[in-house]
Amino acid sequence: MATSCVPVAAAADVCANCGREGGDGVRLKNCTACLLVKYCGVDCQKAHRKIHKKACKERAAEIKDERLYSQGHERPEAEFCPLCTLPVPLPTEKHSCVNPCCMKMVCRGCALASLKRGIDDKCAFCRTPVTSDEAEALRLVQARVGKNDPEAIAYLGDQYSQGRFGLEKDVARAVELWTEASELGSADACFQLGVAYRNGDGVEQDAKRGVWFYEKAAMLGDPMARHNLGKYEREHGNYDRAVRHFLISAKMGDENSLEDIKELFKEGHATKSQYGKALEGYRDATEEMKSPDREAVKSI
Repeated sequence: MATSCVPVAAAADVCANCGREGGDGVRLKNCTACLLVKYCGVDCQKAHRKIHKKACKERAAEIKDERLYSQGHERPEAEFCPLCTLPVPLPTEKHSCVNPCCMKMVCRGCALASLKRGIDDKCAFCRTPVTSDEAEALRLVQARVGKNDPEAIAYLGDQYSQGRFGLEKDVARAVELWTEASELGSADACFQLGVAYRNGDGVEQDAKRGVWFYEKAAMLGDPMARHNLGKYEREHGNYDRAVRHFLISAKMGDENSLEDIKELFKEGHATKSQYGKALEGYRDATEEMKSPDREAVKSI
C-alpha cells in the first residue's frame, strides 16, 4: 500500500517526509548537506525541501565551521625540514631553500650544516649535484612533475607565474598547475589559487572562490591561508571569526597573526585572554623551530 507524503518529525530511521521506516528493503539516505534527516527517495526529499531548507542551511554552516576550525592546526608535512625534522620558520621562503632535484624544503640551518661538512655542490638532502643552468633545473622539476609530485607541480606553477627558469610568464598556465596540485593535496597550491581568485590573476576575479581555496588550504595546515581568512573576516566585521583564525595561525608561528590579534585587542574586539593565548602559542611555536644551526645562520 502506498504511503502518503505527509511531513513528520525527523527520526533516526524514519523518512523525514513520509514517515516510512528503514529496513525490510527500504534504504534511507541522509541529507548529505546537514546529516540531520533521512529520506526514502528523491521525491520525498524534494517534497520536504521547503520545510527543511532553513534548518538544513543552518546545520550545514555549523558542520562547515566545525571542520574549518578543528582541522589544520598542524603545519603541512612539506613545511618540515626533512633533515632536522623541525617546521621551517615563517615565511618559509626566507628560512629555507628548495632544490628542483627532490623538491624538499631544507631549512637554512641544515643547509649551513651541509656546507660545514664540505657539501657545497650537492643538494643537502638527496645529494644531487646543484646546477645553475635554468634548462637543467627545469628538466629536474618536470621529472618530479611527471611523477605526480604535488609540490613539484605547484612549484612549476610558481615558475610560470613569475616567468622564471626561462619560461614565458603565463599566469593562466600557473593556475592550471596549481589546480592540479591542489587536487593532489598541496596546501601551497590551494593558497596560491586563493590569491589568484581573490585578485583576478590569470582567472576571472571571484572573491568567494578565493576564500573557498583559502579555507581548503587552511584545513590542510597552511598558516598564511589561515591568516588571510582572519583578515577577510576582520574586513567584514566578523571579529569573533577573525580572532579564531588568527589564534590558530599565531600558534603555528605566524607573527602577523599575533600582531593582528594585538590590534583587535586594542580595538576591543579580542579579549586579554585571547591575546595572551596567541602570544603564548606563538612563543611556543617559534621556540620549537629553533636549532643551533638555525641560530648560527642568524649570526652570518
